[in-house]
Amino acid sequence: MPKFLILRFSSIGDIVMTTPTIRCLKQQVPGAVVHVATKTGYRFLVESNPYVDKVFGLDDSIPDLARQLDAEHYDAVIDLHNNLRTWRLGRAMRPVPTYRFDKLNLKKYLLTAFKINVLPKGIHASDRFLATVERFGVKNDNQGQDYFIPPADEVPPDALPETHRRGYVAYAIGAQQATRQLPLPKMIELCGKITRPLVLMGGNVDEENGRRIVETLKNPLIFNATGKFNFNQSASLIRQADLVYAHDTGLAHVAAALKKRVVFILGNTVIPFGMYPYQTEKVVWEVAGLWCRPCSKIGYDRCPLRHHRCMNDQALDVAAMERETGW
Repeated sequence: MPKFLILRFSSIGDIVMTTPTIRCLKQQVPGAVVHVATKTGYRFLVESNPYVDKVFGLDDSIPDLARQLDAEHYDAVIDLHNNLRTWRLGRAMRPVPTYRFDKLNLKKYLLTAFKINVLPKGIHASDRFLATVERFGVKNDNQGQDYFIPPADEVPPDALPETHRRGYVAYAIGAQQATRQLPLPKMIELCGKITRPLVLMGGNVDEENGRRIVETLKNPLIFNATGKFNFNQSASLIRQADLVYAHDTGLAHVAAALKKRVVFILGNTVIPFGMYPYQTEKVVWEVAGLWCRPCSKIGYDRCPLRHHRCMNDQALDVAAMERETGW
């Protein structure tokens, strides 16, 4: 009975992108036992996953986590994070065969610094995660990503205004870095162009933007759900939506895992990084041909050149998108 430990400490979108690896490893390796170690704050993303047998949380102490993991006697460690912290954890543990995800950092640096694109064309990060376990006979089952919502976090339709109970569009307004999200005036512009009932999604940090959108547009068909629901509850609302608008953020990948139609709004990041809605219907909005893009594989608190054209120049043509896709 082979026993595997998968390491992926953060972040939300990246953890969601590892789910095909978890599922395929569990289903395709006879008798496989699959454990996952992640940051304690992200345990909720995998604890309801039926393909995960046990979850370990990392707080601050690498030695404490190493002692817990050593007691499990793994046959292999699958390092899908491959950073300094996972290397430190490996050194703190008893020796175990370890297979590490290739982050392609040098190739990403060439693209961000010199605009030289030598990244593998058309290969999604989920496929590259899966390549880490090919040696065990694992192949992509092409079932996409997974997201499992605990029954207690399912949001009933009557938690929304009556205007939204027969269908709505969701817009995940946040992003971890400012250069990956529309500036507030552009968010307001986009919301003003959406004619269907709209639910604004986001955490506590997005509440102010949500409030200002509602106050500016004064549209009774806009419901500000930012800060009102936990993440799994937000995922439940995403699952019930007819269409999802999202920046390059965790909820975009949750939407993909739930097989939703996604309008993916890209700022400083680009499709060649391989982190976009996976195996679901999508439309990508981006400012093509902008010489300064991508400026970073992650993002910044503000545009390094102060113009943020990758978002400020977005056309946000909702009507054209609806005509072309029938959405």
